[in-house]
Amino acid sequence: MKKIILIAIILSALLFSSCEDNFEPKIYGRLFTTNFPQTESDFEAYMMACYVPFSVNWVYNFTGVNQHNFYVAEGGIVRLFDVTTDVSNAWEIGTWGGAWTLLSQANYEDCVYYGRSSNSSVSHFEKVRDITRFTEIIGDIEETTVLTDEKKNELLGEAKLLRGLMMYYLLHIYGPVPVIIDPELVGNIEAEQNMVRPSLEQMTEWITADFEFAVANMPNSQPNGRYTADYARFCLMRHSLNEGSHMDGYYAKAIEMYNQLSASGYTLFRDGGDDAYANQFKQANKFNVEVIAAVSTNPAGDGSAANGNFNPLSFYVLPWDVSKYMDKDKTEPSPFYPQGGGWGQCFNISPEFYDTFDPEDHRRNTILTSYVRNDFKVVTRDDIGDLWSGFIINKFPVEIESSFQPTDIPLARWADVLLMYAEAVARRDQAVPTGDALQAVNDVRDRAGLPALSGDAIASYQGFLDALLEERGHELMFEGCRKIDLIRFNKYRKLTALRKGYTPTSQYFPIPNYAVEQAEGYGKTLEQWFERPDFAQDN
Repeated sequence: MKKIILIAIILSALLFSSCEDNFEPKIYGRLFTTNFPQTESDFEAYMMACYVPFSVNWVYNFTGVNQHNFYVAEGGIVRLFDVTTDVSNAWEIGTWGGAWTLLSQANYEDCVYYGRSSNSSVSHFEKVRDITRFTEIIGDIEETTVLTDEKKNELLGEAKLLRGLMMYYLLHIYGPVPVIIDPELVGNIEAEQNMVRPSLEQMTEWITADFEFAVANMPNSQPNGRYTADYARFCLMRHSLNEGSHMDGYYAKAIEMYNQLSASGYTLFRDGGDDAYANQFKQANKFNVEVIAAVSTNPAGDGSAANGNFNPLSFYVLPWDVSKYMDKDKTEPSPFYPQGGGWGQCFNISPEFYDTFDPEDHRRNTILTSYVRNDFKVVTRDDIGDLWSGFIINKFPVEIESSFQPTDIPLARWADVLLMYAEAVARRDQAVPTGDALQAVNDVRDRAGLPALSGDAIASYQGFLDALLEERGHELMFEGCRKIDLIRFNKYRKLTALRKGYTPTSQYFPIPNYAVEQAEGYGKTLEQWFERPDFAQDN
């Protein structure tokens, strides 16, 4: 049977970053293997389909059901990995109810009832089928004879990085999930019906292999919006750090990635003095010296694939009634000028999390602890639980009148690399790091206006880890990594219950009932819940 290439998928992939160069679509009409892919440019376009889940529009559709992209605020990593943690209070004021409130309470019990689509929920399990599609694309690129070995390996590196990222996120949403990574098994009924969780070690190794291939074969010269070998190094470093507790040599692997990244000349963004931390996220400073990778947004983006990536986060972090002005005479713009209010403050900053900041920490200034309403009433901390659920994260500020801001979405920053490096050295040696590893943390603190770590933070190994976790929370809030960090440090339940007021019902989302029942129909047992071994003490 001839394989039909879905034209909508190809065009979505090519257009997902249409504000950048060389993402121009090709119009093929009805595509078959007899006319596509045929040339080097065809195979590059074919590979680009793998980017679709990592673009930012409302949804995409590979398999007949709508899926949230990983970086769209409504159902992506901020909602999955920040809102479900100690960073945010539960959304209980002006709520739309249902999954919105439950997930913000870190309550995953109803996730068993999620369907295939992620229109109204944050169901991502159908992405196991996307991995099969990626694997098929990888197999077709491997088999072609029209590419040079160098070009073939570059495209394979890019596709494998994207497949590895897909597996990485699914691992941290659900735990290990059944996937097909051998092109020979695509279309094999027995393989597709083998819906059984792999071991954590096996899933870890699959992700590692994809990232390592990408590191070895991808170029660093890419258009903004496409990934590079350095981003593959970042991904491998982060993955190695997450899994180092049960995989031999992984902390050393993370350190090696730091050493390779150090040769590329990244540094902390420091323009603007005390405002340097906040300034790095503004439109004027896209792809600055600190940025290893980011989703490049289009100021004209509106959520449709045809208009490029967009960033709707401000509509999820702003109360609907914020004023554009601080005064009735409308002479002083508020922080929300010229956009105004959002759909509802679905995402917020927990006051208890805010209180963990040193008062001198410049990063604290990106959190707004009061706002002026349209009726010019000032809403303050005293109104939490009545007029709003928590403070406003202003890290990605309003800059234009549009409902959607042009701010890029950070994926990998040098500050994160520095903090990961210090942690990898500490965990490898089971000791407080010294020298450049300790200095890495202090450099991040210095940019935030803080002194070097001292006292309990460097008196013991555990004290250092506690200080480092706090540092990561302050530096990386609302960048989609808090839950993963808390689980790695074995403090997800403890800190979330302490600061949010709700104890997480589990470490990970359960696999939905429909998939568990489908596996039963194939005579397989797909375990619905997963928890990492030896993490029961996080209570």
